[in-house]
Amino acid sequence: MTNFPFTAVLGQDELKQCLLLSAVDPGIGGVLALGDRGTGKTTTVRALGALLSRSGLPAPVVDLPLGATEDRVVGALDIQAALAEGERRFAPGLLAEAHGGFLYVDEINLLDDYLVDLLLDVAASGVNRVERDGISHTHPARFVLIGSGNPEEGDLRPQLEDRFGLSTTVSTIADQQVRARIIRARLAYDTNPEEFLDRYAPQEQALGEAVADARRRLESVALPDDLLDRVVRLCVAAKATGHRAELVLARAARAHASLRGADRADTTDLRAVALAALRHRIPRTPYETPSDVDARLADLL
Repeated sequence: MTNFPFTAVLGQDELKQCLLLSAVDPGIGGVLALGDRGTGKTTTVRALGALLSRSGLPAPVVDLPLGATEDRVVGALDIQAALAEGERRFAPGLLAEAHGGFLYVDEINLLDDYLVDLLLDVAASGVNRVERDGISHTHPARFVLIGSGNPEEGDLRPQLEDRFGLSTTVSTIADQQVRARIIRARLAYDTNPEEFLDRYAPQEQALGEAVADARRRLESVALPDDLLDRVVRLCVAAKATGHRAELVLARAARAHASLRGADRADTTDLRAVALAALRHRIPRTPYETPSDVDARLADLL
């Protein structure tokens, strides 16, 4: 099965940037994409995984469905091995499959609270510990958590929302020309996927190589003291809750600088990532729209 090319996704520039930054630095903490359904969120996430894999960066995209059981998520006793061989053996779950890649949860605002707590624990530690059914097993589970959903269908728990490094609002595109281009691209892909992929192969290769290079040089990108001071001032002015905002802003700015090939992060990088890093961490009134929140933040930049 082929995936729609990442570089062919139109009209969702901020979502694409957030995903790329998280691919460069998984320590940013993942991406939350809330907004209208049918806007290509799932397509874009899967396209990124395919782009990275083609560039020699294995990054599986594993879907966590709403109805998934705890056994399916964390892993459990291998029943077949137990019955056939009388052996207690661990059967890996979705968290093991997502190690080194992306764990994607669509409609994350509707996810069972117990699974939310489980994801928070594993995402924080990077380790999945299973003690059940007579087995004791531990394995690494480091993944980029990607969540999407429609806010009209329910609110996201604040504890979970805060754990996402970056947040973006995905809206239906109003520009008629862009909408027409989206439809033409999708129809062309559905008609002949291989030909469509070949058309975008050069762009996919170039972007994949850029991400791989940005990953390699990330730690060498400087974060000047004056930029870190500005990060702190911005978080204080925005009344960001907690101190995770500063860390995410600094890491995202450095990843942005690395992706554009710079040796040091500057205010250009900070401005490019500030909205995504802060919009879900500042106080909001009940009647504020996402555009209102972004406007408030933009005034501080």
